[in-house]
Amino acid sequence: MKALLSRRYKQSGRPDIIADVFDMGSAADAFGVFTHDLDGENWSVGQNSVYKGGLLSFWRDRYFVSVFAEDETAETKAMLLDLGRRIASSVGRDGDKPALLGALPPAYADPRRVHFFHHPVILNYHYFVSADNVLGLDPKSEGLLVKTADRSALVVIRYPDEAQAVAALKAVRAAFLAGAADQEPARAADQTWTAAGLQGRTLAVLFRAGTAAAARDAVRAVLEHIRDQGL
Repeated sequence: MKALLSRRYKQSGRPDIIADVFDMGSAADAFGVFTHDLDGENWSVGQNSVYKGGLLSFWRDRYFVSVFAEDETAETKAMLLDLGRRIASSVGRDGDKPALLGALPPAYADPRRVHFFHHPVILNYHYFVSADNVLGLDPKSEGLLVKTADRSALVVIRYPDEAQAVAALKAVRAAFLAGAADQEPARAADQTWTAAGLQGRTLAVLFRAGTAAAARDAVRAVLEHIRDQGL
């Protein structure tokens, strides 16, 4: 976060409304903050939005915005929608989503399931990988997490250079694929399967697949898609 503007709107006899506008410095990071919590109803505010329980959240360009009513009523819902649209309009233009989203084949591109992150703490919040930074994440790396309906989890990381990506794959193999043949999945203690692979400086890891073939095929599909897209 680069800056925050917060305003509280008050009117006698009505619930307060609080608007927080976060300048995240880039459209990609505003998108990332928005994807932290995707649970709610899309109100078509900004570039994407969710509403639940008196809280409207959305992003546009480099800004992430939350507008909250201290009590949810039909009137406050209408006011939140109006205020959200006014704020979104004042931003003036849309921003670019992270280019890494193009690495996801259609089967994994459901926007209601995709989280964008840089830090292992954010990844572990949504899907616990390890107490250690096994994936070698840092502020210059970009990550996507997709949790699927079958409880598997796809993690795609793009690193600043191929050397860092190779090191991350080596660490993943040591932590999760010990004993597996090169490019083959490994069975975890819970009897699910993990697979990993690399395309250039992009790493793909599939956790908790039901079968070895499912893990292998998922990673292969992602890597082939990245190659075909020239990413």
